[in-house]
Amino acid sequence: MQALLVANPKATSTNQRARDLLVRAFAGDLEVDLAETAYRGHAVDLAAEAVTRGVDIVIALGGDGTVNEVVNGLLAHELPAGALPGLAVLPGGSANVFARALGLPNDPLRSIASVLGALRAGRTRTIGLGHVATEEEKRYFTFSAGVGWDAEVVHAVEQARLSGARANPGLYVRAALRQYFAITDRRNPSLRIEDSDGRIARDVFLAIISNTAPWTFLGPRPVNPSPRASFDKGLDLFGMRSADVLPTVAALAQMLTPPLDQAPQGRHVLELHDTAEITIGASRPTAFQLDGEYLGRRERLLFRSVPDAIRIVI
Repeated sequence: MQALLVANPKATSTNQRARDLLVRAFAGDLEVDLAETAYRGHAVDLAAEAVTRGVDIVIALGGDGTVNEVVNGLLAHELPAGALPGLAVLPGGSANVFARALGLPNDPLRSIASVLGALRAGRTRTIGLGHVATEEEKRYFTFSAGVGWDAEVVHAVEQARLSGARANPGLYVRAALRQYFAITDRRNPSLRIEDSDGRIARDVFLAIISNTAPWTFLGPRPVNPSPRASFDKGLDLFGMRSADVLPTVAALAQMLTPPLDQAPQGRHVLELHDTAEITIGASRPTAFQLDGEYLGRRERLLFRSVPDAIRIVI
């Protein structure tokens, strides 16, 4: 079987020695070519080329950004999951939300055993993805998208990392607090949300669209804005109609504390579950993130669920 290992050389948890070990670990089961990414978006091109070449499996080694690019490259040809290479994930970033949601250990070397076991047993799982269309682009996402404060925090973390900060739970917490108290507009809600049944919610401050649960941006601690979200269902949405301190703290506490299978409650909370399509309009350009990557400010976004989109080797 032919495989392409797409590796991000700047990933938090990998180095050249680790990448060489991974290639050797697969050598008995696969003919592996190693391709290292050189620029943002490179993994998209590499994965799309792998489909054209007829590669059997694409292995993504890196964080959630690398996985997202590989997924978008595999789906660039708009083929059904059965006609695409299988996707294997080896977590090498700082958060690895998608890999953890699949049940993989948070380490690339430890994850090899799971992937090799699945390869030898011929075991795959077909999952659904999310898709978003904006004024500028169309992209798939694996676990979440955010509009508002959530995306502002992702942007702040990215800026801090460019300045040399190390991504860890503490950095996310500090960025979230600073953004909330010093920068975010907590007086003027900008979002209007419409679901696939035509129901509309206005004057929303924050929207988080989930394709699975939970998330693990805070190390091993799960974060559950939409605990019923699943790879096997449509999209879920968590929204806030107030940005005041008390309702925000109450919602965050419910996301972070047991019972984690219960969605945040409250009169300021907006919840959608297993939805085929969600449209978000903004009265002003509003921060937007996809799978933990900041993509700028948008005024209109169309989200939809894509069932059975891709095969995962797991």
